Amino acid sequence: MSTFVLVHGGWHGGWCWYKVVSLLRQHGHTVLAPDLPAHGRDQTPINSVSMDSYAQRVADVMRTAAEPVILVGHSMGGFVISAAAERQPETVAKLVYVAAFLLGDGQTFGDAASRDTGSTVSSGLVPSADGSSLTVASNRLKDIFYGDCSDADVALAELALGPESGAALGEQMHVTAQRWGRIPRVYIECTRDRAMSIASQRAMVERLPCQKVITMETDHSPFFSAPEQLAKHLLSL
Repeated sequence: MSTFVLVHGGWHGGWCWYKVVSLLRQHGHTVLAPDLPAHGRDQTPINSVSMDSYAQRVADVMRTAAEPVILVGHSMGGFVISAAAERQPETVAKLVYVAAFLLGDGQTFGDAASRDTGSTVSSGLVPSADGSSLTVASNRLKDIFYGDCSDADVALAELALGPESGAALGEQMHVTAQRWGRIPRVYIECTRDRAMSIASQRAMVERLPCQKVITMETDHSPFFSAPEQLAKHLLSL
């Protein structure tokens, strides 16, 4: 049996993995889906978080596992799992990026986003009054994140989504070939993704090749729209 650590993306929380958590546990695996600071049920103030604090939260969770984990990151969570793996590569058996940011050393979200002309995220962002955080307009959620999802899942997301730190999204990735680079990587691409275009996903993998690429014909959120298929792919690893 394996231990999976599932890391959510921006604005989300560990709650978004609930279908996949159940499916993996049915097969006897240990599954952890933590809330990053200021997300989900975590009460950390949003203006005090950073990618460093996100990565530290995941690193702390991995240290509780009895074995090296399969570390899965969705969207922004790709940055987080890379940073956490760089901190303690000995606790990671495999990195899995699900429609996620796969960035090299020194890159930022802005570097990737500026090249992604197919993304619809920026058109739906609403800054806070002080400019420290961003939310996604509720009337744009389905179009951006949940195109293939049920109305019930979109309603759940609308209730549970929170703000994302603007400052955190501007931080640079810091990884090395000796630590993060030695861990096997898998990329799960989502071809109907409107938050991160398939062209952008494939460009990242071209720059930083992975051991395996798995294709899902889904929107940005296969944990909602195709959980059985996503769980099957994770189990195959």
